[in-house]
Amino acid sequence: MSKWEQFPLLQYLANAAAPDEQETHLPPLKQAGEDLGWSITRVREELAVAKALGFVEARPRVGLRRLPYTFAPAVSLSLHYALALERDRYFTQFADLRRKVEAAYFHQAAQLLTEEDKNHLKKLVQSAWKQLRGNPIHIPHDEHRELHLTIYKRLNNVFVQGILEAYWDAYESVGYSRYTDYTYLSKVWEYHQRIVDAICSGDYNAGYQALLEHTELLYHRPVDRERPQN
Repeated sequence: MSKWEQFPLLQYLANAAAPDEQETHLPPLKQAGEDLGWSITRVREELAVAKALGFVEARPRVGLRRLPYTFAPAVSLSLHYALALERDRYFTQFADLRRKVEAAYFHQAAQLLTEEDKNHLKKLVQSAWKQLRGNPIHIPHDEHRELHLTIYKRLNNVFVQGILEAYWDAYESVGYSRYTDYTYLSKVWEYHQRIVDAICSGDYNAGYQALLEHTELLYHRPVDRERPQN
């Protein structure tokens, strides 16, 4: 028996609508149970897995709904379990995967960006510098995450986007979004400025080089004494 065959409810959800119907209302639990030959209790138990993976949602007065497919919840769920086992080891491994994925898709992703996307990137950089140079200083983490995800938003690849989204969830989970060194942060945003300027000018090779140098910074990050340790 294949792994897929071990989860008949997932097969049921996938077959509940035509492939081009990304989002659709599903039959009530009672009907699903009858179709599968299960009790409602078992349907609810199996449905919890589908919810955790982001396949479906249930709302009062709306019912059960199949959602557009996204890879992020499955990756993030597994990754957070790994981080609970051995945080630094598994985060380092996943960060390396993310670095290679971003590098591999940078040229394709950057060339798909619209003028609106490029203006958004510029505004994110401006907002970050304003926070870093303010009094008091603020850590522009939201801008950091948004900038990277925006660069890859036009890719028609849910698996690349899922990996990148899961990375930023993990980045927040391990505490990197809360504690850091000001000099390090300034260096990060100097690279961000270079990446965005290169994208906006159409010099994608320069942007790619800045990205490679930027992502290496994580491995030389100052130790955060306040960051909680396992």
